[in-house]
Amino acid sequence: MDSKTLSPQTPEERIVWLSITATYPIYVIGGLYVLAPVLAWSLLGYYVLLCIKKERTFPKLPFPIWAWIIGMIVMEVALLMGHMINDLGTGKTIKSSIGWAKGWALLAVFPILGCLPIRIELIARACMKVCLYTILLLPVFVGAWAAGLPQTPYISPLKAIGGPGPEFFALSLYEIDPGSGLPRWRLFTPWAPAVGFVANIYFVFALIEQNKRWKAIGMFGSVLMILMSGSRMALVAIVLIVGGQFFLQRLKTPGLWFTASGATLGLGVIGEQLLEAIDSFITGFKNSRADSTRVRAALGRIAVHRWKTENPTWGHGIVERGPHLVEYMPIGSHHSWYGLLFVKGIVGFYALAAPMAISFLHLLFHAPNSDIARSGLIMVGLLVVYSFGENLEILAYLIWPGLMLIGKAHHDARLKQ
Repeated sequence: MDSKTLSPQTPEERIVWLSITATYPIYVIGGLYVLAPVLAWSLLGYYVLLCIKKERTFPKLPFPIWAWIIGMIVMEVALLMGHMINDLGTGKTIKSSIGWAKGWALLAVFPILGCLPIRIELIARACMKVCLYTILLLPVFVGAWAAGLPQTPYISPLKAIGGPGPEFFALSLYEIDPGSGLPRWRLFTPWAPAVGFVANIYFVFALIEQNKRWKAIGMFGSVLMILMSGSRMALVAIVLIVGGQFFLQRLKTPGLWFTASGATLGLGVIGEQLLEAIDSFITGFKNSRADSTRVRAALGRIAVHRWKTENPTWGHGIVERGPHLVEYMPIGSHHSWYGLLFVKGIVGFYALAAPMAISFLHLLFHAPNSDIARSGLIMVGLLVVYSFGENLEILAYLIWPGLMLIGKAHHDARLKQ
């Protein structure tokens, strides 16, 4: 599709288009963390109002979207129960509920918005433009490091609105990895590995993009962002995306299954050597940033121990800082599942696990016959992978285009039933 013909046609599309393409200007003023929840709730309210006026018809939501809605409502119930059981007070309960509306709730609201008549091709093109802007801004970010400019020139006054930390409102030109001493770039995200997460989402959209020039820009820009982030998980994720795309496109091809049968037989012969090679790779992967791996593992152990021994059902209600052993990082951070167990207990754990599993299975069922279902399935898989290394709640304000793709995939799959 030519770039001249692909442009927003409705107010909803214009809002989404501008919200993505203006990523860097909004980041400069520290507004990205504020933008996503405002966009989500206002756009949903706007569309509901149009439906009330009978100017639009609200789409019938497929059952996996309802699973996300119910799951995220259960998150809020777990939050309220955790605060009540731990006697955290009304003030903290209100603050945490606002945090829920800016975090976990977005994992349901944006898939709903994906069911609205907003073209996925438009979202993909907008993401390609962000990739282009990243390529063009590369000399600025690299030049700032080479010139020895301050890593964080300023923190936006919008920090007064409130958020997880000042890094969500800071302008960061670069950062130095304490382990290797090499530069890393977080670009418009709060920390460098989050750039890799966003870049992988953009790479999925690059696979959707129909214009060859924009597709090439998107792929190059996404890989560039991954390399700039220095994220190990991002490198693994992009390999899984490419492999998943290759496999899913050939699900109905007999040759794939004959090849898989032969490969399985071959693996039986070299299985022991293969397991040793995998073990060596994992060891090297962990040792490449030994300090980071140690801290992550310790945070997980503390979270699971305190969850089991103190509040197994509803959790502790709020995040707590860890001891000196984990450099005072929040307990359960860097891992959605450990974080959920600690803060919201087993109830919160299943509130995320259930809709994620339902989404995955529903899209897997439709993947052989639908391009958009395959893309949505890869996106759900990406959420699963990153749930073991990031807190999905905190990064919902950055990954929302991917959440809309998941909603669109479910909606289109329902229409084709």
